[in-house]
Amino acid sequence: MASATEDPVLERYFKGHKAAITSVDFSPNGKQLATASWDTFLMLWSFKPQARAYRYVGHKDVVTSVQFSPHGNLLASASRDRTIRLWIPDKRGKSSEFKAHTAPVRSVDFSADGQYLATASEDKSIKVWNMYRQRFLYSLYRHTHWVRCAKFSPDGRLIVSCSEDKTIKIWDTTNKQCVNNFSDSVGFANFVDFNPNGTCIASAGSDQTVKIWDIRVNKLLQHYQVHSGGVNCLSFHPSGNYLITASSDGTLKILDLLEGRLIYTLQGHTGPVFTVSFSKGGELFTSGGADAQVLLWRTNFDELPCKALNKRNLKRLHFDAPPHLLDTYPRTPHPHEGKIETVEINPKLEVIDLQSSTPPVVDIFSFASTTTTETTGRTLPDKSEEVCGYFLNPSLMSPECLLKTTKKKTEDMSDLPSESQRSIPLAVTDALEHIMEQLNVLTQVGPDISLISTTYDSVVQQCLEPLIKSIFCPVDTISGPLESRGMYIVLGS
Repeated sequence: MASATEDPVLERYFKGHKAAITSVDFSPNGKQLATASWDTFLMLWSFKPQARAYRYVGHKDVVTSVQFSPHGNLLASASRDRTIRLWIPDKRGKSSEFKAHTAPVRSVDFSADGQYLATASEDKSIKVWNMYRQRFLYSLYRHTHWVRCAKFSPDGRLIVSCSEDKTIKIWDTTNKQCVNNFSDSVGFANFVDFNPNGTCIASAGSDQTVKIWDIRVNKLLQHYQVHSGGVNCLSFHPSGNYLITASSDGTLKILDLLEGRLIYTLQGHTGPVFTVSFSKGGELFTSGGADAQVLLWRTNFDELPCKALNKRNLKRLHFDAPPHLLDTYPRTPHPHEGKIETVEINPKLEVIDLQSSTPPVVDIFSFASTTTTETTGRTLPDKSEEVCGYFLNPSLMSPECLLKTTKKKTEDMSDLPSESQRSIPLAVTDALEHIMEQLNVLTQVGPDISLISTTYDSVVQQCLEPLIKSIFCPVDTISGPLESRGMYIVLGS
């Protein structure tokens, strides 16, 4: 059995979100943490003592994913409001909004060089964006159901995606074609990612499994069934030797990939755990779930510095031709020979003087956008909607957990704006957003006159005519420093 100094330790936890945590990510320098939540906000936390936390307000619905750019100068977020936002992670919080998806966006991922962003959506597509020009590049279509996640390979040559059509697909970013396909007859993958050197992929399954494939030989290398609930997220340690998983059974599991076995079970959350991530150096990891808490853990079990491994992987990615013929799991020997049993850690029983962080929160509103016209109304999630129903298969959760989670979130949403407080009525907002989507289509179809005519007729019949009939007086632009950015429409009674 390993000594206590080698075991993971819960260092602190952050409180500030009012609903389930959906995504977490460390800044590249390891000094900040970004979190996304069902409460429609992003939050930026600093590890400095007495530092303020920043809450970014802009999305109109559940924020499903968040990620820092490799240089840390941008923060990307995806939302169920069908948009992607790029934020400058400072106290001003300027953002740009991207609209191309026609359904909720489930994930965002930067390429390793920061030049591209991949987004996955329930419209069954993956879209790739150029970050230098901040414009849409191309779409990848082959999935037949919602796409839950899309990730770049470390060298940027490939994209891996998973969908509720029970397939995992590998895409070539050069020819924009699907070059490999893994299918499952039981469940679908909630999350998928490459290992640090790009030779393998790991999937977190709704069927409670974790699978690792070698993409060079299209072979399933390892298959773990260590959770009693659906697996929602996973993260590779930078060394590539360990994998941490988050599950609806309320636990985190740490797998030793070289020995091919479970080494730690971590309990700290109340309810399902939706997200987990190692820091860029691997010395920390963080998790978030339905209890609206963000837990920060110190790794401890792998004290060996990862810089040499990272340099080796980076060098290989830039100078060697694919495929990379190294690091097939499992390997031997391995230094964990003394660990025969799985270690279970419950910090609520062991930690008495745990450092809690509930810092002052500064709200940062972002109404400006470089690509679309913004309004100031925000569409809040339906209070009666179950938190887990959007992130995973509800059948994988216990009835008790569903009931507690829904009750807690309903109470916590009481201080958010009500429908009557919106600056623009919801029906009008939806109609205007639909018009903008149709106009975006018009700008992309080029010289095809028949398609333009058909789309124009659709816009007039479905949106403009009902909207005009419902308007009692003309649209007035309200003057003022903030109000001038939005428009108020008065409807007839």
